[in-house]
Amino acid sequence: MSDSFLQKTGGIVAVVCEFVAIVKRGRLWTRHLQPKEFASPMSRWNCRVSKVFTRLFRRHAATTFFCAGLISLFAGTRTLEAQEKNPFAGDAKVAKLGEYQFRLNCAFCHGLGARGGGRGPDLTRAKKRHGNSDVEMFHNIHDGIPGTAMPAATNGGIGVGMTDDEIWQVVTYLRSVQVKAPAQPLGNAEHGKELFYGSAACSTCHMIQGKGGRLGPDLTTAGSSRSTEYLVDSLRNPSRRLAQGIFEAMKEFPQEYESVSVVTADGTKFTGVLLNEDQFTVQMLDTREQLHLFEKDKLRSFEKRRESLMPAYDQKTLSDKDLQDLVAYLQAVGAQ
Repeated sequence: MSDSFLQKTGGIVAVVCEFVAIVKRGRLWTRHLQPKEFASPMSRWNCRVSKVFTRLFRRHAATTFFCAGLISLFAGTRTLEAQEKNPFAGDAKVAKLGEYQFRLNCAFCHGLGARGGGRGPDLTRAKKRHGNSDVEMFHNIHDGIPGTAMPAATNGGIGVGMTDDEIWQVVTYLRSVQVKAPAQPLGNAEHGKELFYGSAACSTCHMIQGKGGRLGPDLTTAGSSRSTEYLVDSLRNPSRRLAQGIFEAMKEFPQEYESVSVVTADGTKFTGVLLNEDQFTVQMLDTREQLHLFEKDKLRSFEKRRESLMPAYDQKTLSDKDLQDLVAYLQAVGAQ
């Protein structure tokens, strides 16, 4: 029995109990006032008429409350049952409507074609981190995902107020662009792990499951949130699309991993990644993972570059086979 069902049933019971309490209070009111206030014959006649209407009110009001409760209960049950499966599953026309809704409401984070964007994961993958069924995807969109940047799609969430049917349309669209998972991994994940912590030196700057460096983004979930093509391109051409850092509630966009160079008043040079910046100060993490906060007007020079500190792993540095193994390792970790 679902929590929603129990909540609806509990609400009906509460209303009925409140009504019973009102009727009881009315009965006590009549008993206490009758001897003193209704002493005259006319008053006694009024009292008898009042009692008749009270009995009629009790009888019909109770029936009305009971019927209304049943209607609400069964209507709620039908709604719950309707959400147990996608009513538009496999409908190509509905998938086109879903594509429109996706571009309007979801593409800003998840990218056109649902292949992943700045802060949202790739949704074309067959295995998704927060649920693979249509119902799970519906609830992820409808209610949002706590602890992530994914808001609720209903009113009060991202503000667009998507209806249930529109959410189902988006789910149908996502099913239509889903890429089937390969029967066998494209690379050797075990060898990829050896590369990550060994000769490829990825762990110098990147962390997986709490182990590794902090200069680059945490890659624990990269394999589940990014497509294979995205991961390959990020290794071969790291400056093409700068990775984004942790999404903060007070920022509209997360900070990107831009390179920054600073020369202090005494001539000391620092190079690293930008963490935060405002009109007066800059916060950075240098290549030794030391945190610095500088006042801009006290610096000899301050330079930002939209390029990554990460070296490009060309074929001379990392063969195609090793690259596949490294990607396989990231995907294996992301699937955990």
